[in-house]
Amino acid sequence: MQVILTTTIWMVSFASTFSYTATTLPDIDNENFIKECVHIHNKFRSKVNPPATNMLYMTWEPALAQTAKAWAKYCQFGHNLQRKLNSNFTSVGENIWTGSLSLFSVSSAVSGWYNEIQYYDFSTPKCTRACDHYTQVVWADSYKVGCAVQFCPKVSGFEKLSNAAHFICNYGPGGNYPTWPYKKGAKCSACPQSDKCLENLCINPQRDKVTRYYSVDYPEWAIYIRNRYTSLFLIVKSIILILSVIMTIFIKHKYPNLVILD
Repeated sequence: MQVILTTTIWMVSFASTFSYTATTLPDIDNENFIKECVHIHNKFRSKVNPPATNMLYMTWEPALAQTAKAWAKYCQFGHNLQRKLNSNFTSVGENIWTGSLSLFSVSSAVSGWYNEIQYYDFSTPKCTRACDHYTQVVWADSYKVGCAVQFCPKVSGFEKLSNAAHFICNYGPGGNYPTWPYKKGAKCSACPQSDKCLENLCINPQRDKVTRYYSVDYPEWAIYIRNRYTSLFLIVKSIILILSVIMTIFIKHKYPNLVILD
């Protein structure tokens, strides 16, 4: 088991450090790209400090990704003011990362946004420097994300950089500083009434529109959600099976000459 875990972590680490070229940047329907975008957001959201009472699990939204892709193609270092036009959300948040193509990875970009936490004072709440990328990443009510990355020979508003990776994530519903991004307290204690708690995040298959979730610590591990009666049945079934095996072994040991006739 330890070998398997080590191999999995190494593979994820290798994928995160893979160097892209202009022709190998992933599209918005790339499964690994989607998983990485969702995973790194949920990883940071599940481990916020102070802990969150109402942090929603984030899942992929193709429409938000399509909007991000359309805007990224303009290669402009600025926000898309029309980003909510084709969305069902009343507001859509947006984070932008522009950097060297050779340095781009989803993990490094989102980590850069999250690292703005060093400029954020939760008790106030105030920023000593820009920190609105961080607050959007951990905005509790944002439960959908869609991202896209575009190769740009030049980026308007970022002229000193050539051959850039222009990475955009859109969030629904959007939300941001200057108020608190989430409520602090006991983890999951203020989840919506119909939600369950998974690794410190509030989940709801109907809202999230998914049939399975992935672990934030081991992103390749799919977690299937069962109702409590199904889970109880599986637990009881396992116990009965174990007891049956033990009883069979005991009887054979106690009565070695016992023969069961049909």
